[in-house]
This record gives sequence, structure tokens and C-alpha cells, in this order.
Amino acid sequence: MSPTEKAPVIAIDGPTASGKGTIAQRVAQALGWSVLDSGSLYRLTALACLDDGVDPADEAAVAQAARGLDVRFDGGRIFLSEQDVTERIRAEVVGNLASQVAVLGDVRKALLDRQRAFRRAPGLVADGRDMGTVVFPDAPLKVFLVADVAARAQRRCKQLKEKGISANLASLMQDMEERDARDRTRSNAPLVAAPDAHTVDSSNLSIDATVNAVLGLWSKLVSSKA
Repeated sequence: MSPTEKAPVIAIDGPTASGKGTIAQRVAQALGWSVLDSGSLYRLTALACLDDGVDPADEAAVAQAARGLDVRFDGGRIFLSEQDVTERIRAEVVGNLASQVAVLGDVRKALLDRQRAFRRAPGLVADGRDMGTVVFPDAPLKVFLVADVAARAQRRCKQLKEKGISANLASLMQDMEERDARDRTRSNAPLVAAPDAHTVDSSNLSIDATVNAVLGLWSKLVSSKA
């Protein structure tokens, strides 16, 4: 790859708990590429605000928290100020706050360059809500991963219970519906499929089948350009 040629990106967008993080990790592993869990950056911003008592309604203060994140990704673990927060950022309270601060334009600007810096050879699999529309609009493959809210809530409920965290299915469904509405209607980078994105519905697909669907799309794209 020449110095002027950008590393390829597979952008995987979708609503909360659609499985995009797991799929991105597995696809990246299969290809030997790096991975960007963009949602973790917003969750880390939310966690920093909670820990430091930052008012989430103060856009300038939240953006400053985003710019000042001392983050390290290491072997699947996530560190904030050298503290392992891999599990903490998955708490529902953090996820809900992350969805709220993600609507703030200054926060999104603060994190944009940091996300783009993950793009390096041999390639990147990036998951989030605006990877294909805003962060990597030139990504050669864009996937919009969807699943019905009932399936997503059941998955999240199972994940939480496996971690020993109590969870209520009805409450999770309500939270997801509210978060979906917030993500889709926000003025800054709303959750929408890019015009050239391939929609993959994982409601009735296993993780392996979903990974294979994405890898199949990439293989087909590479073959068409050979």
C-alpha cells in the first residue's frame, strides 16, 4: 500500500445491542485487521462525566472531558486513566448517558479525529452509529446491522445476567426504544443507513452466520475489483 493510499475500512453501523461490536471484533479477527468500537469512546466520555461530576447538560464541559480522555485499548480491555473500565462502561446507566452526550455537536467533533486515527494498514473494522455516514464516508464496505427490539433486549438481558447483573426485559426494551428514537432523531449524525450500505438483519441469525454474511460481502467486493 502506497503512503498516499488509505487503508480499507469496513464500517458497521446499527442500533444499540444489534450485535455490531461482537461482529466487528470477529470480522477484524478473521481479516487480521484492527477494530474500532466507537461507542466505547462515547461511553468513556459518559463515565468520565459521572466520575468527575460533570453536568451532562454542559456541552462545553462534556466536550472538554471527551478531549481529555486518557484512554488505552489493550487486548480487548479498555483503560481510563490506567483503570480497567471494560465492564463499567457497559452498565446501562453509562450507556444511557452516552446516548445523551452523543447528540452534542462539540462532543462529536472532539472525538472525530481520534476515531479516524484508528485507520491504519492492513485495514480497520469500525462499528458505531455514524461510521459509514460521517467518520468514514469513503469506506469501501458499509454494513447497517439491524435486529428487532425484542431480539436485542433479550440478548442484552442474557449478557447482563451472565455477568451477574440483574436485568428486567421490559425495562430494557423501553430503554432501547427510547435510545433508538434519540439516536435516529438527533440533529448531529443521526442513526441512518448510508445510501450505499448493505443492510443485514441479525434477528434470526447466529453470530457465526452474521460474521459470515459480512465477510461474504467483503469477499464479493474484493473479487469485483480484482
